[in-house]
Amino acid sequence: MKLLHIDTSILGQNSVSRQLTQIIVARVREAHPGIEVRYTDLGAEPLEHLSGAHLAAAQGTTPESAIILRDLERSRRALEDFLAADILVVGAPMYNFTISSQLKAWIDRICVAGKTFRYTDSGPQGLAAGKKVIVASSRGGFYGPQSPAAALEHQESYLRGVFGFLGITEVTFVRAEGVNISPDQRQAAISAARAEVAELAA
Repeated sequence: MKLLHIDTSILGQNSVSRQLTQIIVARVREAHPGIEVRYTDLGAEPLEHLSGAHLAAAQGTTPESAIILRDLERSRRALEDFLAADILVVGAPMYNFTISSQLKAWIDRICVAGKTFRYTDSGPQGLAAGKKVIVASSRGGFYGPQSPAAALEHQESYLRGVFGFLGITEVTFVRAEGVNISPDQRQAAISAARAEVAELAA
C-alpha cells in the first residue's frame, strides 16, 4: 500500500494544514504498518504554472528552456506518484477563498486525459477510482454552509469536484476554521481537527 503526502502551504512551520497532514499521516501509519509514504512539499518546491511551452511539449515539441525541461520531469513524477497512491493526504489551506496556486499547479499535472479521465459519448469518466483522499483544510475565517461567507467557499467544493471528476468518491475533509480570528480560536480549531483525525477510519 502506498500513501502520497502533499503539503502546499507557504507558511512553513506556522502552517496549520501542515500540522494536520502530519498527524493524519501518523494516524494512517498506525492503521497500516509498513505503508510506503512519499512526501511532496509544493510550498517549498512549487511546480511551474502551465504555459504554452508545456502544452507544446505535450504535442511533441522539445522545449528549449532548461526550466521547462526540469519541470516536465517533475510533472511526469507527480502524475506517476498520484497514479501509484492508494491514499492521498493533501494539505489545502484556503487562500483568497480557494486553494493555493501551488496546489492548483499540481492538479493541472494530474488531470490528464487518457490517464486519469477520459471523454466518452456519455460524458467524462474518471479513471482514478478506488483511491482514498484525506484533505487537511485550514481557513482563516468561517465558510461553512451556515456562515455569512458560505458563498465565497471555493476551496473544499473545488477539491471535491476535481477528485470526483477523476473518479475518486472517498474524499474526507479534516477542517480547522477561523484560525486567524484569535489565538484562542486557532487553538480550538486545531484541537477540534485533531479530535477528528483520531476518529478517522484510516
